[in-house]
This record gives sequence, C-alpha cells and structure tokens, in this order.
Amino acid sequence: MKRRFIVFFLFWGLVGVATAAPVQVSDVRVWDGPDRLRLVLDLDRPARHHSFRLEGPPRLVIDLKGARLRARLPDLPGATPVKRLRSGQRRDGTLRIVLDLNGASGHRVYAVPPHRKKGHRLVVEVEKPAQARRARTPARSARTRGPREVVVAIDAGHGGEDPGAHGRHGTLEKDVVLAIARRLAVLVDKEPGMRAVLVRDGDYYLGLRERIQKAREARADLFVSIHADAFHNPRVRGSSVYVLSQRGASDEMARWLAESENASDLIGGVSLADKDDMLASVLLDLSLTGTIEASTRAAEKVLRALKRVNPVHQDNVQYAGFVVLKSPDIPSLLVETAFISNPSEERKLRSSRHQQRLARAILEGIRGYFNENPPPGTILAERRRSHVVRPGETLSELAKHYRTTVRALRESNGLDDDLLRVGQVLAIP
Repeated sequence: MKRRFIVFFLFWGLVGVATAAPVQVSDVRVWDGPDRLRLVLDLDRPARHHSFRLEGPPRLVIDLKGARLRARLPDLPGATPVKRLRSGQRRDGTLRIVLDLNGASGHRVYAVPPHRKKGHRLVVEVEKPAQARRARTPARSARTRGPREVVVAIDAGHGGEDPGAHGRHGTLEKDVVLAIARRLAVLVDKEPGMRAVLVRDGDYYLGLRERIQKAREARADLFVSIHADAFHNPRVRGSSVYVLSQRGASDEMARWLAESENASDLIGGVSLADKDDMLASVLLDLSLTGTIEASTRAAEKVLRALKRVNPVHQDNVQYAGFVVLKSPDIPSLLVETAFISNPSEERKLRSSRHQQRLARAILEGIRGYFNENPPPGTILAERRRSHVVRPGETLSELAKHYRTTVRALRESNGLDDDLLRVGQVLAIP
C-alpha cells in the first residue's frame, strides 16, 4: 500500500512539473506585406493567449499564459503600422508582448496548428492604413474611354513564412516562382494591349482566397498561378499545367450559394443578391462551366509552349481542386514549372536564363489564348480583324471558333459559297 502511494505521489509530482514547464517561444519572425504586417511566434506547444488594445499611446498587447521568450524580438522594416516591439515576463509566468502602433489599425491574433514541418504558431496581423499600402501593380496610365487592356493576374505561389517546397541544395519555391512571376510581368507589360498585375510582389504571405480576391479586384481576364512542384522521388521531373476539376467546381458552387457574403457579389457582371436559389444556382453553374472551358483553352496553349523549353510531367492539362483556381468568373490556371525536388531541375530553376525561358513560354501560351479569345471591349478584340486560312479549315469551323455565323462570314467577305483556299484572308465580323 505504501509503495503504491509513493508511486502515485511521484507520478502526479512529475505531471505537475511537466505541466508547470513554460511554453517556449523559440522564434519570432516578421513579414511586411502590402496590406498588413504579419508577426509569427514559433511555440513548442499550444499556449493560451489573450490580446487587447490600449490607447494613449496606441498599442496592441498580447499575453501568453505560462510562456517564456527564448528568441530576440526582430527589427521592424520601415513604414509599417508598428513602431516598436517590446516584451516582458510577468510575475504570474505570463509572457507579455507589446506592439507600439503608429495609429489606428485593425488587427487579428490567432493560433495555427502544426502543419508539415512547422510546429505550433501564434500569428499577429496588423493592417496598414489605406494611404500606407504599397502599390502591387506596375504603374500604368488609366484609360477613361475606348477599348481597355487585357489584364493578366500573375500569382507567385507561397511567400513569407510559407516557403513552399525545398530543393536539395536549399532553393525555396517561394523565391524562384516570384522571380519567374516578375519576369513574366515584364514580358506581359511589353505586349501591346496587355497589362500585368502581380498578386504577390514581395516575400510576404497571402491567403489562397485572398489571391483570388486580388485578381477580381484588378478585374483580371486571366489568372496564372506559378509554382515549382516537389516529390519524394528526386528523379521525377517535368512541367505540368492544372485547371479546376468538376468536383472542385461543384464544391465551390455550393460554397458561393451557402455563404451570405457572396450573395451580392457579381458573377460575370450579374449580381446573385436578387435571384432566387434556383436561378442563382443556374447562373453560377453556367459561369463556372464557361470559366473552366476558357481555363482549359488557355492551359493547353501554355502547356504546348512549355514543352519546347522543358520536359513535361503530364502530356495533357491536369484537373484539380486547388483553391486558387476557384474564381467563378476568371479563367485560371496553375503552372508547375518544374520539380524543385529534382537536383537537375532545381539547378535550372535557379538560373536566370532558364527563368526567362519559362516566362517566355508562359507568355507565348497567354498570347496565343488571347489572340483567339480576346475579351470583348479590349484593344486585342478591336485589333483582331482578319484570319488567314490554313489547310483543312472550313467556314463552319471558323464561324464556331470566332463565335459568329457562316452567313455573317459570307456577307463580310463577299463569298457566294463555303469554298476556301489556303492563304485566303478573311475579314472577321
């Protein structure tokens, strides 16, 4: 009996010691994005936290119960909503971290569970005032009348505390895809009638749906997300291009119809707010179906161009439910430029010359897509006036391709019949 009591006492004594051990804050990292400052605390296990605002002067206070800071607080970049970071250990074992603010700012504090190689984290986001937010797009003169430019939203995957995949020699996916995205943006901006919008133009984190929203705010005509794949077998190699799967489209449709904040949004210029459930469902289904078809046409062009600069992992366009592909009214594709886990491809991804070749190939696909499918009201649509007949083409096929009628083509070109000759130049009505 006495032995049992001693074992019982020792067991609970050890549990008490383990319970009393403070949560270790092993690192504190800061990421400066265009819209917010993001502070990430790495923890060895979950910690109870409480946050509150104080004024005079303005500051955000975060208390972590039973925690201890084992890292130095980072320096802050310039022009952020936070002037200074401070910390202190309270008598009750609470770790207090104070953010001295530059003024009124919205904020969020939330815990993130372990994911892959990352452990527990506490994330603090402080919004920037509107006047302090950095421009994310190259400056361009605004068009007030006449046809507009085609807008291509270019999304460099991952960023900030999310590095993406790692190469064997330390290459980070977030770095190489940003380099390719920037090169692609420069090329798109050189194309007559096109304009690039960089969804992420720095080393900061953006949520997946945030990326979609940035593209929609820019009224993008095409969304291209750039990544570098990884696999446990280092021999796997090649480029791939993905569009949204039907299953992914069905899930997204259900989400849009279920969530109240989407009710007043526009799908292809049509509001769902004043539609009954059945009509809203039909409109959304039509929009998603059309978007997937357009996405596939664009993806096929890009994949064909990539085949000339890099081996492809899959010969055909692939379908998946990636969140960044789920915009209901913007044709969207995801380009896996190469396998960063393959040492040979990792080496090429680090090469500025190969990055430029990949960017040129993606541009070639984008150009080919818009040459055949220029959005109405754009400069490209105004410029597309003619078609040179190629071997095997028929008048009915061309009418379908250009979304017109055989009769309209005959009338525009003074044709008495449907016979065409190779090299003949047709005016497109």
